[in-house]
Amino acid sequence: MTRFRKIIGQIHLWLGLITGLIVLIVSITGCLFVFQKEISDLIHQKTFFVEPPAAAATLPYSTLFKKAEQTLGKDRPINFSTTYKDPDHAWEFMTYKAGDPKALTYFGTIDYYESVFINPYTGAVTGKYDYKYDFFNVVKFIHWGLLLNDTYGQPIVGYSTLIFVIMLITGMIMWWPKKWSKTNINKSFKIKWKAGFKRVVYDLHNVSGFYVMLFTLILALTGMVFAMKWFQTTVYVIASRSITPPDFKQEKSQKSIVTFNPMDKAFDTAKILLKTADRIAFSPASGADGVIYVNGIIGKETYYHADALQFDQYSGKLLHRKNYSEQNAGEKLIGMNYDIHVGAILGLPGKIIAFIASLVAASLPITGFMIWLNRKKKKSKK
Repeated sequence: MTRFRKIIGQIHLWLGLITGLIVLIVSITGCLFVFQKEISDLIHQKTFFVEPPAAAATLPYSTLFKKAEQTLGKDRPINFSTTYKDPDHAWEFMTYKAGDPKALTYFGTIDYYESVFINPYTGAVTGKYDYKYDFFNVVKFIHWGLLLNDTYGQPIVGYSTLIFVIMLITGMIMWWPKKWSKTNINKSFKIKWKAGFKRVVYDLHNVSGFYVMLFTLILALTGMVFAMKWFQTTVYVIASRSITPPDFKQEKSQKSIVTFNPMDKAFDTAKILLKTADRIAFSPASGADGVIYVNGIIGKETYYHADALQFDQYSGKLLHRKNYSEQNAGEKLIGMNYDIHVGAILGLPGKIIAFIASLVAASLPITGFMIWLNRKKKKSKK
C-alpha cells in the first residue's frame, strides 16, 4: 500500500469514527421520510380526501377560511392554506407559532403547529392534524437537526454531512482498483456472498458504497444547502454566476373601503392567472400594510415550479407577479433543492433511488465500524 493510500485510509477511518453515529441517524431518518406522503395519505385518507359532487363547485374561499378559523379558535390565527386542483382533495388551513427561540429542543421552539382540513364543497371539517407531534414531522426534525434547536442541531448535522462528503471521496480513492484486472474488477463490483462473514461485510461496505456514491453525494450536498447558509450562498453564486442576491419586490397594501371580500377577489383572480397550477398556496396578510401572498405550484408533490403573486389585503388588487420562468439559474436550483433532496423531482423512481441510497448510507457507518473492529482484533492477536 502506498503512503498516499495509507493517509487516505486514516482520514477515512477517523472521520468515520467521529461522525458515524450522526450519519447513521440522519440516513435512517431520511430513509423513513422518503415515502411519508404516500403513507400519510393512506393512514389519513378520510381527513385528506373527499368525495366531490357531480357539479364540483367549491364554496367561496372566505367561507372556508372562516370555518377553519372557528375550528382552530381565536388564539390560533391561520398563517397558510393549500387548495388543490384535484377535486378529491380536502383543503388545508394551517396555523403556526414559534416557541422559545432559546429552547434546547425542537419541541420547545414550537408553540403550536396545527392544520384543519375542510371539504371545499360542503364546508364540513374532515379532520384536524397536529404537526408538532406528528411521527413524520418528528422524523424530519431529527433528520434536520437531531431534534435540537436549529442553532445547535443544524451546524452539527451540516458539518457532519460535509465530513461525510469527504469520506465519500476518500472511500472512492480507496475503492479504486490499483490494476484493472479481471480479479480486481470482480472484487470491486461484486459482493462475494459465499465468502466468510468478514469478507461479506467488507464487500457490503465497499461495493454497495460505490454503487450509491453518486446518489448519496447528491443527497449530502442538497442537505448541506439547508444546513449551512454559506454553502447555500456558494451554490447560488455558482449557479447564477452572480454575487447579486435574488430580486424580491416587496409590495405594501393601501387602506381602502370596499364592498366585497378582498380575500375572495384575490383567490378568484389567482385561480384565473394560475390555471396550470396543481396547488395554490395562500398566505393571509400580516400587519396593517402587509400583502396577501399566493403561490401557484405546478406538480402534485414538488415545490420548485411556482409563480408568486402579491395582492392588496384591502382591495384584493394584484400588486406584483413573479413567474418561475423569470428566476435566474441560482434561484431555480435553490428552489429545486428540497425536491432533489427527497427524490420527488424524478417522481416515484427518484424516491425509490433516494430510499435505497439513504438505506445504504445508513449501513456504511455500521459495516465500516465492523471492519475497523475486526482489524483491531487481528492486530491485538498478533
